[in-house]
Amino acid sequence: MIKFLLWLILLFLCWPVALLILLLFPVIWLLLLPFRLVGIAVDGVFELIRAIFMLPARILGGGPSR
Repeated sequence: MIKFLLWLILLFLCWPVALLILLLFPVIWLLLLPFRLVGIAVDGVFELIRAIFMLPARILGGGPSR
């Protein structure tokens, strides 16, 4: 019986949190989207710089560095 009461308390406390997360998830995803785009752009810049620095070695026959 005590397990059932604990389950009811958990159900009563958690369903509002679950609904709040369900409603806020798209908003949070939209807020974080610019940071993802900036991360992709920064990663692309670093790959470009790496390719520029490795170009002389590849021209001299070092092959791909990966």
